[in-house]
Amino acid sequence: MRRLFAMVIKESLQIIRDPSSILIAFFLPLLLLFIFGYGVNLDSNRVKIGLVMEEQTPDSVSLACAFADSRFINLHVGNRHHFENELASGRLRGVVIIPQNFSIRLAVDGQYAPVQILADGSEPNIASFVQNYSQGILQSWLLHQLRDRGEDLSGSIVNVDTRIWYNPELKSRNFLIPGSIAIIMTLIASLLTALVVAREWERGTMEALMTTPITITQILLGKLIPYFLLAVGSMILCWLVATIWYEVPFRGSFIVLLAVTSVFLLAALGQGLLISTVAKDQFLASQIAMIAAFLPAFMLSGFIFEISTMPMPLQVLTYAFAVRYFVSSLQTIFLVGNVWPLLLFSMLGMLVIAFILFLLIARKTTMRLDA
Repeated sequence: MRRLFAMVIKESLQIIRDPSSILIAFFLPLLLLFIFGYGVNLDSNRVKIGLVMEEQTPDSVSLACAFADSRFINLHVGNRHHFENELASGRLRGVVIIPQNFSIRLAVDGQYAPVQILADGSEPNIASFVQNYSQGILQSWLLHQLRDRGEDLSGSIVNVDTRIWYNPELKSRNFLIPGSIAIIMTLIASLLTALVVAREWERGTMEALMTTPITITQILLGKLIPYFLLAVGSMILCWLVATIWYEVPFRGSFIVLLAVTSVFLLAALGQGLLISTVAKDQFLASQIAMIAAFLPAFMLSGFIFEISTMPMPLQVLTYAFAVRYFVSSLQTIFLVGNVWPLLLFSMLGMLVIAFILFLLIARKTTMRLDA
């Protein structure tokens, strides 16, 4: 224990002397949270839509006012030819066309009056929003029109009471920020430890460590513990920024958050240590860490892309990455609370991955210069 404690003190002093570790642990999370918080936004707010009114009747004007009153739509009124050019150039996301016979068909056929909706299919998500939201406005407007005319709707109208759980305001930031914290912690933990052993080899101090009575296990633990505490401090900083600055709701327990983070850091730091034992060059170790940590975390964690929509081989592959469990755990703790079946399953998965990584580290790390 004396040797291990001395190794921890030595590595802690090295962290204090080396400003790069402090920058990675505290400045990089703030920068990435700023980018993810303001640069990644999946909300469809104030979508620019054109409205073509081929007739000026009370019904068509009333329908136009229903579109104009929506807080999700930035409505522009004009002619069809101009809006088709705007739609082709990408400056407009959709066009709603009220035809000349709209009022006549409404009076004759009731709810079967024709309205055309054009959407820009180059952005599928926004196109679906334009189509579905426009249809919702039309149905709501038609319902009010029929009620104003005194028609009996009790037998033909289903009253749907919709409630959104966990994220009632449907803010994408509320689930993107917890997911981005998982991505950030993956990158930081891998970078912090990927440079550790590689730096010892590069500077020639690994040979000096090998001449001491310290064991390889004490060396690895002595390097892991300070960076584990540094990463926990980085997680606390991310939690403060998410809850105070971005006002993301936090419905779980802070102790549970630290417990899940600690389990995840074992796997993430272990991945960085494995990289540093294989690549004995700091530049090479940092490049491998960027590729091996960031790309799988971004693509296969469920942070942006839904795992259930991926091909089955990729869905199976996601279970090999600890960040896949960490993303779902953080989103659950922040938005839902302490859902123990999910959290225990995720922690078990991350522990298994960490155990496998440390087994590989033990096999790859030797106390010989010719290894």
